[in-house]
Amino acid sequence: MASQQDLQELIRLMTIGMRVPMKDALGRVKELQGKNLRSIKQIAEAPLADVTSAIKDAKAARSLHNACKARLKTPAAASTAKRSGSTLENASKRSKQSNTGFGDDPEPVSPQEYEASFTLPVETDENIIADTVLLTNRAPLVLAFAVELLRYTMPEQPPSSRLSLAQAVVSANSRSKAVSIGIEKGPSADEQGWGHGQPRVKVMGREVTVLKRGGYEWKGEEEVEGNHESEGDGGNTTNIASGATMTTASQGAASETSARQISKSWSASQPVTLKKSTFIVRATQITETSQRQPTIQSLFAAIPSLQSASHNAWAYRVRVPTNLFGATTIREESFDDGESGCGDFLLKNMRETNAVNTLVVMTRWYGGIMLGPDRWRIMRNCLKDALAERLRVTGEQATLGGEAVWGLDLEAMRNKSGTAGSASSRSHEAGVVGMPIHRPEAAKAYLFKSFATRVENSDDVPGEESGASTSRATPKRKTAKTLELEKEENIARLLGAIRLLYDSWADYLSTTELDRRAWGWYVAVRPEVESGPSGWGAKGHLKLADILGLRRKAA
Repeated sequence: MASQQDLQELIRLMTIGMRVPMKDALGRVKELQGKNLRSIKQIAEAPLADVTSAIKDAKAARSLHNACKARLKTPAAASTAKRSGSTLENASKRSKQSNTGFGDDPEPVSPQEYEASFTLPVETDENIIADTVLLTNRAPLVLAFAVELLRYTMPEQPPSSRLSLAQAVVSANSRSKAVSIGIEKGPSADEQGWGHGQPRVKVMGREVTVLKRGGYEWKGEEEVEGNHESEGDGGNTTNIASGATMTTASQGAASETSARQISKSWSASQPVTLKKSTFIVRATQITETSQRQPTIQSLFAAIPSLQSASHNAWAYRVRVPTNLFGATTIREESFDDGESGCGDFLLKNMRETNAVNTLVVMTRWYGGIMLGPDRWRIMRNCLKDALAERLRVTGEQATLGGEAVWGLDLEAMRNKSGTAGSASSRSHEAGVVGMPIHRPEAAKAYLFKSFATRVENSDDVPGEESGASTSRATPKRKTAKTLELEKEENIARLLGAIRLLYDSWADYLSTTELDRRAWGWYVAVRPEVESGPSGWGAKGHLKLADILGLRRKAA
């Protein structure tokens, strides 16, 4: 079976090596998978007739077949043919030609495959990062800070949505800055009410208007272990499939099948595993706070293997009377059991879905590998699964509920209408079809393009003192492949620095506070440029060591 890496390499070969537009490449990947051709090796070893029958284009099939064969002969080319800034920029331009750029475009392949095309490189070696200085302007740095921030504040959003939302932040900030320095005049599209009625989210302290992606679901790299049957009214047990080799965590989860009669009052999510950590969430009904302890004890008695889990966090919300003219209030409580922040996270999601008179237990078998913000996405998905039959949704709250979204391009929406100031031309009953969004392909290409230049000589960096031995010789001209590789290294080091910064604070700050501080961190390290119109779009030096210096100091 082809791995995620095989899929990424195949997409990279098509979009960069063969210069196929991203949308067309994803469509061909889906067609090839229908013929069980899922990797470069499988395509190279398959008869040309099989490739042609999948793609339905003899010329394109022959080109792909030859390209795959060539890649097998020179596998080292993969390391220098990674997504470069220039090729990504061209891919983005071609994508705009073959894609309308609106949110109603159908996804050509499965969400998992689509999101794989937006994987960003990350370098976490502090020594390499600390010695790196980049030449860039401010707007793409906002994009980088926002993309990484969303891994922590909105982990349920897929990579394509994070890029889209981050680009929306850049667009809104750039428009505001342009007005403040006199380059542009008049109210923004947002201020004029474009996109009115659509949900809004806050990223780096700035609210952006979003478009829900209509049932789009993304599960990341985690695996669902076998078929799941509810532990609810049918009295069935949970069936956790076991393979020839299983991790200790998976074995702990699989042993639950030995419980013949699990309490009928509990519903359970499917067991989900990522990097050897397994998660399960269970939910049941309680009507009094005093029922919490005996209810959990009965669950542990029915499923003894829970006692061996690394964490059994819980949370409940119960409606209780206030003795004031029959009024009631919601009483809630949670417990992390060593999984930092889990109890509050469970309560937050229960509030979003308005789940009341409900107790949930999140069980995790830790696999020895830190998951970072990915664990929040898995917990959310498991919780939604467990609550599916128990939620009591009132419909009074207009929350996103973890749905994937696009960042709406309100300025493009206004320009598309043809009349920027006519209120009669705006629809305050916002629809879906024809609403322009910030495309993730363009955002990704912008990142690689903007951080292409690395400052190698300390003499070129203001405030840096160089040694007497510093060479003044004319630098050797770099090849195109070297420049492309350097672009990827640059963005990997930048994103790695920002990730290390967020990682140091994530367990100590709420997502709201992390979002609030992110803008201040950006301001502290952004390149120095002239104020006013003369500094618009100007470039300056970005020292990645300064980003590392913002990390939380160990107590």
